[in-house]
Amino acid sequence: MTTLLLTLLIVVLLLGAAHLWTRAIARAAKSTVPMSGTRLDLPGGAIHYVEAGSRDAPTLVLIHGLSGNLQHFTYAMMEDLARDHHVIALDRPGCGYSTPFDACTEGLAAQAGVIGAFLDRLGVQNPVLVGHSLGGALSLAMALDRPDKTAGMALLCPLTHPIGTVPEVFKPLEISSNRLRGFLAQTLYAPMVKMLRRRNLRLVFAPEAAPEDFMTRGGGALALRPGTFLGACTDLQASAVSIEAQAARYGTLRVPGAVLNAVGDQILDPATQGRPMTQFGLAYEELDNRGHMIPVTAPKDCAAFVRRIAAKCWALRATGT
Repeated sequence: MTTLLLTLLIVVLLLGAAHLWTRAIARAAKSTVPMSGTRLDLPGGAIHYVEAGSRDAPTLVLIHGLSGNLQHFTYAMMEDLARDHHVIALDRPGCGYSTPFDACTEGLAAQAGVIGAFLDRLGVQNPVLVGHSLGGALSLAMALDRPDKTAGMALLCPLTHPIGTVPEVFKPLEISSNRLRGFLAQTLYAPMVKMLRRRNLRLVFAPEAAPEDFMTRGGGALALRPGTFLGACTDLQASAVSIEAQAARYGTLRVPGAVLNAVGDQILDPATQGRPMTQFGLAYEELDNRGHMIPVTAPKDCAAFVRRIAAKCWALRATGT
């Protein structure tokens, strides 16, 4: 056997082993974080969601960020808010246990449209949208396109404008080739992320420490599934090509709301993402000594902010102002 053939055989065997390891990691992730809610079928796919609280109470809709899932909110925030609200937390298309939607490759407005259709199917009226990170950008997209169906926004460390350089932890998602994405998803991505998970959690949560139970209770293990990688790649590319056009429309915002930023956020800079929204009518608040993952690390502060802002938004809707 020639050296070239031997080398090719070794490569094939290694990739085969990586594929089997990826499948094992994915099975373990599903076992560690099983589906906890209900899936609603829509044209193009299905949305997985959980709800809590009385359906007679006003509705809060919790929308998570890039490479995340609804357990970022069920970790601690949702139970608190459900004491006096009807609360829906959803897995965005292609995340958690929601299926991918082809339409979402077109940008933020398309994904916001899917979430809007989901809420319409559930019969949700006048919700306040609670968007974290990329979920903040989607909340803004829904407010722009569905102002008469959106009572307000409570945005947590939101993406609102183009970011320029992608944060280090998300750079592996900058892959435009669908074929390369698919290859990596089925071979190398999960093993690499598993080995680097402590580093990645440190980068996402900095300057705070990630909770020890984030991989389980916080749903972090689902980031090891191939589908999460593919969905995150799609989200990163789609948001990058559409956030500039969306930001150009903020002058037309008619939906009230506010932004809560973390001063120590090392993923999205408050100076370029949160504070600029005050010129478009949104209130602005900050938390000291906190990082990007405040729904997990500061749930009481976030819940208090959401409760306060939501009450103001619904009061404005009731008076027609």
